[in-house]
Amino acid sequence: MSIHPLAVVSPHAELGTGVRIGPFCVVEAGVVLGDGCHLVGRATVKSGTQLGRDNLVLEGTVLGGMPQHVHMPEHPGTTEIGDSNVFRENVTVHRALEAGHVTRIGNHCLFMVNSHAAHDCTVQDNVVLTNGTMLGGHVEIGQRAYLGGGAAVHQFCRVGRMAMIGGLARVVQDVPPFVTLDGDTSQVVGLNKVGLRRAGMTQREVMDLKSAYRVIYRSGLMWQEILDTLQLEFPVGPASEFAEFFSGGKRGFVHERRTPPGAIVRLRRDDADDNSFALPEVEKKVG
Repeated sequence: MSIHPLAVVSPHAELGTGVRIGPFCVVEAGVVLGDGCHLVGRATVKSGTQLGRDNLVLEGTVLGGMPQHVHMPEHPGTTEIGDSNVFRENVTVHRALEAGHVTRIGNHCLFMVNSHAAHDCTVQDNVVLTNGTMLGGHVEIGQRAYLGGGAAVHQFCRVGRMAMIGGLARVVQDVPPFVTLDGDTSQVVGLNKVGLRRAGMTQREVMDLKSAYRVIYRSGLMWQEILDTLQLEFPVGPASEFAEFFSGGKRGFVHERRTPPGAIVRLRRDDADDNSFALPEVEKKVG
């Protein structure tokens, strides 16, 4: 164990084997740091926070801070962080709002500079939050999801497993697993093909995901018909996760950016200027 003389570490904190704490770090009472954790410098770990093994915490990061809420709780919840995570400079993770509740970070996650996870968030394993990513309260992020720089996720939204969120996206509804969200329009633009390949999906699994995607976004079926079709045609494998995901949530689901089937795009002439066109408008095709 190595503790810099300029660090402030409570005698009531629990430190594992091989923990290293750099200068100007603060470790409050009730904190648990697992074996091999390294606080590089000027990092703060607040009371009610537990870290597993081999976490790396860089300068300016605050783990387990009080929730940002207009009614500050008298007895807030806790923060639980798994193993082998990396928290880059100035990351903030807040503890849960109420006693008995937990803000939970999984294993092998990467929180890049200035990313933020609010109270009561659940971030599963192998998630990447790039610079400036913001998670509102009660957000759930599935395994291997990737959130681009500056993306903001509204409170109570869910991001499914292996979803890819483009930079600066505004996520105000649930993002299904395995899809890619365009940062410009914040809408679905297809499957996360790179993520699927890196995860070792088989050709059969990828084909099933493509077929399920078409059922969801391009079949023209009613919502209950979509759910019934997914359950009937994809009872096992990764594609079966769509039906399970759609059975929950409170915010609705992100739409596809693609023009709906049966629609045509017309350029509408602006009468005020014969040489210019207004923005395209989408009309339902007749006949």
